[in-house]
Amino acid sequence: MFRPLRNLFRLLGIARTLARYDALFPADWLPATGGLVFAARLLSGFRTARSVRGLRPGERLAKALEALGPSFIKFGQMLSTRPDLVGESVAADLSSLQDRLPPFSSAQARAAIEAEFDQPVELLFEAFENEPIAAASIAQVHIAKVRRPAPEAADETQSAEDPAGDDDSDGEDEFATVAVKILRPGIEAAIERDLDLFRWIAGLAERSQPRLRRLKPIAAVETFAASLRWEMDLRMEGAAASELHANFLDDPMYVVPVVDWERTGRRILTTEWIDGIPIHDVDDLVAAGHDLEAVVAKASESFFLQVFRDGFFHADMHPGNAFVRADGALCVVDFGIMGRIDRPTRYFLADMLLGFITRDYDRVADVHFQAGYIPPDTDREVFQQAIRAIGEPIFDRPPNEISIARLLAQLFQVSERFNMEAQPQLLLLQKTMLIAEGVGRRLAPELNMWQLALPLIEEWMREHRGPEARLAEITANTILAVQRLPEAVHAVEKAARTITEGRLSLDLRNTSSPKWPLWLAIGVTAVLAVIALAD
Repeated sequence: MFRPLRNLFRLLGIARTLARYDALFPADWLPATGGLVFAARLLSGFRTARSVRGLRPGERLAKALEALGPSFIKFGQMLSTRPDLVGESVAADLSSLQDRLPPFSSAQARAAIEAEFDQPVELLFEAFENEPIAAASIAQVHIAKVRRPAPEAADETQSAEDPAGDDDSDGEDEFATVAVKILRPGIEAAIERDLDLFRWIAGLAERSQPRLRRLKPIAAVETFAASLRWEMDLRMEGAAASELHANFLDDPMYVVPVVDWERTGRRILTTEWIDGIPIHDVDDLVAAGHDLEAVVAKASESFFLQVFRDGFFHADMHPGNAFVRADGALCVVDFGIMGRIDRPTRYFLADMLLGFITRDYDRVADVHFQAGYIPPDTDREVFQQAIRAIGEPIFDRPPNEISIARLLAQLFQVSERFNMEAQPQLLLLQKTMLIAEGVGRRLAPELNMWQLALPLIEEWMREHRGPEARLAEITANTILAVQRLPEAVHAVEKAARTITEGRLSLDLRNTSSPKWPLWLAIGVTAVLAVIALAD
C-alpha cells in the first residue's frame, strides 16, 4: 500500500527535475502520465534551466540525469546502450553522460579504508593524498604510496609489468604510487531505494503497454540492478582488471594496471598508478611527440582482440579511461563495466560483418536466422531486402566516414521491425564501438580504425570460420563421441540386464516410465552405423 504512494511522490520529484531541464519526453513512454507532466511543470514554475536551452533532447536528458544523482547517471549510461528503447539520437547523446559528482570528505575516505581493513591508513599506506583526483557517482579515487616488497620477495612478473612505479616522479624507487578507489558512503542504500522505483515503473509499463513487452523492461531493470551490485563490490572490478591484464600479459604496449589485492576489499580497490596523457588531449599528445595514427592502430587492434579473441572487453572506453604512456603504450583504467561475448555470438558477428564487407546480404540474413535472433516465420526475402538497404549506402562513402557502430545500430533498428529480441551483449558492444570510433576520429580523422583491424579480422576468420576450422571442429566432435562410446555401450548393457531381470518395465504407454535406456540404445546404434559406413 505504501510503496505506490512513496514511489508516486518520488516520481513527482523526478518529473519536476526533468521539467526544469525540459526533458520530460520519457514520460511519453509511460501510460497516463499527462497529469504527472502538468504537475511537474507547475511545480517547476514552467521554468527551464538556461544551461539546456538550444540543446538536443538527449543532451537535456543527460543534464537532468546528472542532477538526479548516482543511480540515474548509471541508468542513463545503461540507456545509452539501448537505442531500441530510446532511439539512436538520444542513445548517442547519453553516451557522453558525465559520471562525476562533488567529492566526499577525506575523513570519510579514511574511515572507509580503516573499516574495510581494520587498520589505520598509516599502516596500509606510506602516504595518502587527502584530496581525490576524481569523484564519480559510485566512488572516488585518491593517490597513495606503498612500500615496494623486498627484491627477493617480489613477484618477478609483476615487477616487470609495473612501469608506472619505475617512472615515479619523485624518483624514490623504494615506494610505488597506487590509485585507491573508495565507494561513496551510503551508496548501497541509495541505489536500492532507486532500484525499487525503477522496478515499479518497469512493472507498470509492462502491464499497461503491450508494445513494450517485447523490450522486456522488467528484465532490463534486473540486468541493470545486477550490474550495479557487481559494480559496488570492488573485488569484482579488481577481478575484471586482473583478467584483462592476464589476456594482454604478452603485449607491453597495452597496459592494464596490476591489482594490489592486499589493499583491496569490497569497498576499496587499490591498483598501480597509470602515468600518461589522457587520450583525448590531442595537443598534449602531439607536443609529446606521439604518433597519433599508431595510437589509433593500437586501440583498434586491442579492441579486436578483446572482442573476438577473448570475448571479454572493456565496455566503458570513454576518453577519461584511456591514457598514452611516454613510450606510446595505450593504458586503460576503470573496469566497473565490462562486456562478455560467447563464442557463438562471436561467430555470428564475424559472419555478419564479413557478409556486409563482401555485400553478401544473403549471408547476413542467414546468420540472423541461424542464430535464432529472427522468428522463423519471418519473410526471409523481405528481411534480406532490409539488410541490403542498410549495407548499400555504406559503399558510397569514403572509408574514414564508415561507422561500423552506426551500421550495427541501424541493423538493430531494422531487426526490431522483424520482432528481433534485444541482445544486451550486442547493444553494449555497439555503444562501446561508438565511443571508440569517436576517440579514433578525434586523434586521426583520416583513418578508419576498423579498416586498420581488417588484416586481423581476415586472419581470425580463416582460423575460426574457414573450411579447415570447420573440419577440425567436426573431427573434434567425432573424436569426443567415439571416446564416450564405451561408456554409452556399458550403460546400454546395464540397462538391458535391468530389463532382463525384470527390475524395469518399458511401458511406452505410460509417460512417467523412464525411457532413456531405449533412446540411448537407439543413439548408440546410430553412431555405430555411421562409424561402420565410414570404414
